[in-house]
Amino acid sequence: MCLSDTVSFAASGVLLVGGVYATHRAWVINKSYVPVALMPVFAGLQQFSEGFVWAGMNTGDPSLTTVAGLWFIFFTWFMWPFWIPLSVYVLEPKHSKRKHLFWMISLAGLVFGLVLFVPHLINPDWLEVATNQDSLTYDGTMLLDSIIPRKVSNALYLLLIIIPPLLSRYKHIRYFGMSLIAVIGIDYVFLSYAYISFFCLLAGLATVHLIYIISRNKCGLNCKTLFI
Repeated sequence: MCLSDTVSFAASGVLLVGGVYATHRAWVINKSYVPVALMPVFAGLQQFSEGFVWAGMNTGDPSLTTVAGLWFIFFTWFMWPFWIPLSVYVLEPKHSKRKHLFWMISLAGLVFGLVLFVPHLINPDWLEVATNQDSLTYDGTMLLDSIIPRKVSNALYLLLIIIPPLLSRYKHIRYFGMSLIAVIGIDYVFLSYAYISFFCLLAGLATVHLIYIISRNKCGLNCKTLFI
């Protein structure tokens, strides 16, 4: 989390414990839930990595800051644009006319995520981590900046992660999509000085709703089996 390493590790612990429980529950009651159940786990790992970003910043260790920062943006730029659509695709019933659309969005998210993240992996100095108002900011060079404005890249990113949940057959998955919209609004209005860090924190906490969906089997027993 963007406030301190202690808070980051605490948020990570909550999300990891809840995510592991949800994954186990998904495996038992309906394996189509598994990709959804893993989202709190990934969010917990992301917050865990940000705890080490803070540790690197606090101790003046640029190597730790860079490595942990790369792990953080691995989830931010690479994982979420394709994993969220993939999770909706897996959960969607076989007969749904939107299932193919979710698969295509997931593939587009995979390509987009690779374009965003891999250049930073090759050129770690492109990542610039700093503090602003006692919060972490992640900035620097992005490959797409030479092609399209950063605002357009950000808009494409948000569409990839928001549209699939909003179009899901299941209302609780649509509610999750609406919670992501709320997170974006709060982040834009109040927390723009550290928007990536705060967005990932708030979106990560929003995955707690996914734990509730799985534990209560809110999508119903008519969800199909994994990857059908």
